[in-house]
Amino acid sequence: MTAAGIITEYDPLHMGHVYLMAEARRLLGPDTGIICVMSGNYVQRGDFAIAGKFARAAAAVQSGADLVLELPVPWALSSAEGFAAGAMEILKATGAVTHLVFGSEGGDAAPLVRCAEALCGKGFPGKLREELKKGDSFPAARQRALEALLPEEDAAALSRPNDTLGVEYCKALRGSGIRPVAVLRRGAGHDSETAGGGFVSASAIRALIRRGEEEAALNLCAPAMAAAYRAERDAGRAPAALANCERAVLARLRFLEEADWAALDLGNEGLYRRFARAGRSAASVAELLETVKTKRYPLARLRRMMFRAYLGLPPAPPEKPAYLRVLAANKRGGTALLAGMRKTAALPVLTKPAAVRRLGPEAQSLFALEARAGRLYALACPDPAAVPDEWRTGPVICGEGRAE
Repeated sequence: MTAAGIITEYDPLHMGHVYLMAEARRLLGPDTGIICVMSGNYVQRGDFAIAGKFARAAAAVQSGADLVLELPVPWALSSAEGFAAGAMEILKATGAVTHLVFGSEGGDAAPLVRCAEALCGKGFPGKLREELKKGDSFPAARQRALEALLPEEDAAALSRPNDTLGVEYCKALRGSGIRPVAVLRRGAGHDSETAGGGFVSASAIRALIRRGEEEAALNLCAPAMAAAYRAERDAGRAPAALANCERAVLARLRFLEEADWAALDLGNEGLYRRFARAGRSAASVAELLETVKTKRYPLARLRRMMFRAYLGLPPAPPEKPAYLRVLAANKRGGTALLAGMRKTAALPVLTKPAAVRRLGPEAQSLFALEARAGRLYALACPDPAAVPDEWRTGPVICGEGRAE
């Protein structure tokens, strides 16, 4: 059984996500399996996921996915390039994925492939250095450098959030044999907090939850996600929010020395000094980020750096994940995919946490890091005691099969 891969966060899962899975099967065939690689309890914008990973993964397999694999936290809290590279390594390692399906503002994979090739070409680094000298942000400099190598309409992909991530996917799948499939995004933009036409973005749904309009937000989610969120909320596990553990974050940051921050400053541009100074005295996360921010650095990068410091993550993700961790599967396609992967996967398939002890030191170290991050995620939940430890939590197997 071959499958299409989808890289996602489902924070939360809404009808636009369900539409993407349905489009994958419409384009590739009704028997196509869907394997999702999903961020765990932390998401790429630099934040806690609003609901735990097992609840979100279960909602996914009840809404069209067959199998959900975890994107471990070192990649989930990484740049778009690191996020895409880690997720693609997981999809490639399954040995089952033939196509990568993703949402796109342009709806065409061809210009994204051209952008990816240009970004990986020999002429790009020099153009980028020239643009960075002008003092603008990295995204603006990168787009101008690309415009010097490609037609403007191709380079414009880097001005659109979904297409920007699509370009990173295309970079990461080069040479893999996996084909990119871009599906035209419908509705509000990726990070829009307004409804727009068509599907509402996850950002807009989270904004409603933050304002206390939970039922209005859940009416915009996939039905399985709404049910999963309500169950998590009633159990004291949702919504997870930075406000619930802000002092814990600040306490950790005050403990760090300048050298600790320097190890996280991947650009080697002195940002760590600003963090070190602000981290010693900031009385809120908002104050910290306001003190640190400059025109050059997007807020998401600053938030990721803060979270990486809080969790004690390594300066950069390892080259590859050490295992394929199953978060959820259905009994129809998911178990069939798992059976095939156990024979062909390039990495160990992890369904029971205890089984990691039989793997090598890299796998054990990665899982231990994930478990520590899970314990800190619990502090962001309304009732930390209600969040089970990673070592005692296995995948969710849904018996009713995928939605048709």
